[in-house]
Amino acid sequence: MMNGIKDTSNWTFRRLLGNGLRYSIPKYQRDYSWDSEQWSDLWYDLMQMLDEEDSHYMGYLVLQTNDDKNYQVIDGQQRITSISILLLAVIKYLKTIGKDDDEKQLNIKRADTIHSTYIGNLDVLTLTSENKIVLNRNNDDFYRNYLSALQEFPKRGLKNSDKLMKKAFEFFSSYIKTRYKTAEDLVNFVETIVDNLFFTVIIVTDDLNAFKVFETLNARGVQLSSSDLLKNYIFSVADSDKLASAKIDSLDEKWAKIADILKETQIADFLRVYWNSTHKTVRKNLLYRTIREKIKTSQQAFDLLRDMQSQADVYMALKTPEDELWRQSPAVKEDLQLLKLFNVLQPISLLLVAYAKLPESQFAKLLHKIVIISFRYNVICNKNPNEQEAAYNKIALSLASGKDLDLNLLKSSLYVQDAEFEQIFAYKEFANNSRNNKIAKYILGKIEHFESSADIDLDHSTLEHILPDSPDLDIWNWEEHKVQQFHYRLGNMTLLECSRNESLGNADFKTKKNVYKTSTIPMTKKIAESDIEEWTESEIDRRQQDFAKKAVGIWQF
Repeated sequence: MMNGIKDTSNWTFRRLLGNGLRYSIPKYQRDYSWDSEQWSDLWYDLMQMLDEEDSHYMGYLVLQTNDDKNYQVIDGQQRITSISILLLAVIKYLKTIGKDDDEKQLNIKRADTIHSTYIGNLDVLTLTSENKIVLNRNNDDFYRNYLSALQEFPKRGLKNSDKLMKKAFEFFSSYIKTRYKTAEDLVNFVETIVDNLFFTVIIVTDDLNAFKVFETLNARGVQLSSSDLLKNYIFSVADSDKLASAKIDSLDEKWAKIADILKETQIADFLRVYWNSTHKTVRKNLLYRTIREKIKTSQQAFDLLRDMQSQADVYMALKTPEDELWRQSPAVKEDLQLLKLFNVLQPISLLLVAYAKLPESQFAKLLHKIVIISFRYNVICNKNPNEQEAAYNKIALSLASGKDLDLNLLKSSLYVQDAEFEQIFAYKEFANNSRNNKIAKYILGKIEHFESSADIDLDHSTLEHILPDSPDLDIWNWEEHKVQQFHYRLGNMTLLECSRNESLGNADFKTKKNVYKTSTIPMTKKIAESDIEEWTESEIDRRQQDFAKKAVGIWQF
């Protein structure tokens, strides 16, 4: 058993909440975020469990405790909160049904029993609930004063996460009222849930051990990211210094702004890029531990979040070529579009530093060199991206330390030499998918401009495969296995106006040549005006080798 893990066992929901144990969501964990998709999945799973008279596995819960009575929920809060909201929907409905006053009073007692067993005790004087689950600082007020107290919801002023909890209650209420009509059915429904929903509960002694669990377990339900852990840690550091509430709120506001800039889902990716822009490269699974070792005081926590906030805008702009930051820099915008098309992310940490340290003209020059390198290294030669990341990190650290940008270091580390590039380019294939088709069009457009200085409108051109995907083998005189080998070769591709491509389909080569004659694109017209009678393997090889020679000069450092 891993050091720091006190226990791992299967618990029913009854064992989890139907006793004297108390649970709290760390104050600065993420807010409630489940929506209709997750609610629907949970309801479907419950209905399937009922229909099959079977149990249902809810995944892992990671809990932290020092006394075996009070637990912090490190992972699993969304599931526990959602099930408790479902039970509250049952409780409120149960209080309203009954044929007469006696039966209604009996059902109210049943509802109160369920409430005290799985939710908490309701104070009849204050109408507040002392709950078994205490949510985070943003959600607990609504959960305690409205949901678990079964009070009417406020009409306005709710936070987004509060609105989600309200909608969850309404969602479950609607389904419950449709399916169940009697108190007996409702009570049986609750009993089935609490006895047949199983969790694997992992109890740890501190949050670092909790993170080790996430690193080693490969199971559904364990999805707390390094960004969640980091947020919790930063706020716990700040809170341990007994900061004033206003300062804690300021810290929370900074994190919220970062999350808003990054649209929440990209926080973990940004954290790693941000950290690696000024520190030696850290793997994703070690990021939390590494930052934790560096951030020890509330001042360091504030400094970290302040710098992260300033960098988050630039990070998003680097990944979003249409961002207004590049409005006055069309060349930068175009190169960022190419990096996005190439799906190359390794240079972002270097570009983050470069944007802060270099004049605009030098930044643009560096970016263009990176595009050339990425085309050779990633798109054509498919070299190891891990080695690439380390090289970019080395240059980023040099630049961050105040040294001048050394483009020769960039070239010597990452630039694929001409001979290797030409050799691989000469046999490059681009299988049929949206991204590959765009890259192939980009390549052909650049080659056309190199040959004829023509600027092709790629948005109104299509990628034409001269040898079709499914040719009539008798007419084309090709062997089937050869078609598969050569169809996606770059030498078998050309550009053609969209309007002219519509009628071609699987036409024979002679028919295609007649259409190519009407094209205004020089490379395509050249095929039509050639004396080639048959489109063969050797023609594709010859044409692509010619492309490769030109490519060496086009994508030149």
